[in-house]
Amino acid sequence: MSRNVTRPARTERPISATFVALVAALGGLLFGYDTGVVSGALLFLKDTFHLSSGQQEIAVSSVLVGAIIGALGAGQINNILGRRKTLLLLGVVFTIGAILIAVAPNFPFFLVWRVIIGLAIGAAASVVPVYISEMSPPKSRGALVSLNQLAVTLGIAISYWADLGFARANLGWRPMFATSALPGIFLFLGMLMSPETPRWLASKGRWTDAERVLRRIKGIDPERGIAEIHQSLLEEEQRAIGAGELFKPGLRRALLVGMGIAAIQQLVGINTVIYYAPTIFQAAGAPSASSAILATSIVGVVNVLATIVSLFLVDRLGRRPLLLIGTAALAVVLFFMGLFFTPQFAAHVRVLILVALICYIIAFAISLGPVFWLMSAEIFPTRVRAIGASLCSFTNWLLNFVVSISFLSLVNAIGQTWTFWIYAILSVLGFIFCLKLVPETKGRTLEQIEHYWMHGPR
Repeated sequence: MSRNVTRPARTERPISATFVALVAALGGLLFGYDTGVVSGALLFLKDTFHLSSGQQEIAVSSVLVGAIIGALGAGQINNILGRRKTLLLLGVVFTIGAILIAVAPNFPFFLVWRVIIGLAIGAAASVVPVYISEMSPPKSRGALVSLNQLAVTLGIAISYWADLGFARANLGWRPMFATSALPGIFLFLGMLMSPETPRWLASKGRWTDAERVLRRIKGIDPERGIAEIHQSLLEEEQRAIGAGELFKPGLRRALLVGMGIAAIQQLVGINTVIYYAPTIFQAAGAPSASSAILATSIVGVVNVLATIVSLFLVDRLGRRPLLLIGTAALAVVLFFMGLFFTPQFAAHVRVLILVALICYIIAFAISLGPVFWLMSAEIFPTRVRAIGASLCSFTNWLLNFVVSISFLSLVNAIGQTWTFWIYAILSVLGFIFCLKLVPETKGRTLEQIEHYWMHGPR
């Protein structure tokens, strides 16, 4: 592999890694908004389209069908078009989809465009962390990639408050969906001003462009950065690395860890809260749709605040300790959530469930929430990073679909108590998985992480 690197003749404007991370994180905000908005909208959708419980589950889960497909296809599109052009394309899809969903004349039309929005959500979920990780200095990569998760939680919180505002104004569900067109436009415009990542440019042989971008990013040593990328790509070329390499000894463990954390993130039941929180509060005795959405909105704000806290912990405390603390706490809280739905707590169930959900969302937001997306973007080598992240995202969305489409049916079959206790048991299994298999990646360069999988600790 030839390396033709020349110093740029002109001085270009420096790039703040924080700025490009914030721009890309608009994809995360759209991910959060478009998944969270259905929770409040569902209370009105079911009346507009006369939906049964099964159809309500389909309305919630339709976006996840698209997300599963989008997550699978994102890796190849990301590698072919590049991270930047892929995000530009997603900005267009988010904007057009938001408008068409808002004017849906019937339930089938609504479902089709929710699936299309899901394609963009699934792709954004894997592309955004990869883009940010490849544009970040190692010492701040954890916090910057976690900005995506902060944006996801912010998008969820905004969707809840938008639901509440439009519900109280008696405007129904249509403006709830239309609002997401605005961040879609901002994502497109922001990415027009942002560069492609140096690692993708180098993987395509564009070393001069890669070095130019590295020299512009504040906080990165361009000489060291270009040398590490060159060495990493050279080793991959010598091994003839491809997607199949992920299933060979060494990287197979990386794939197991990434997909395992993806599975745990969903099997603890997070999206029963994101999608069905107003329904849960109604089951706990909330007197109206607005009061149920208000309680949900409080949970959304806590989610954002806890995620902000995680930004300060992920590069200090580390990824692995946060996963262990979070999964243990989730198991305890889920046990009590199930307990609170038993008859002896009936008089106080509304307050107890609100407190439990707040504790639940704090435990999730400082651990599995940001750490999964961060680790899925940093544990794979450059040429298979997009594909590896895509497989992890696919696993995440597939189980998201399974959990969300089964929640109401599970509650109807065995009740709220046993439903939440099942999630508690799965949280315990998640704790054991993280304890036995997940390594620490804090403070390591992407190339050092790759070396760990191939050769062990050094």
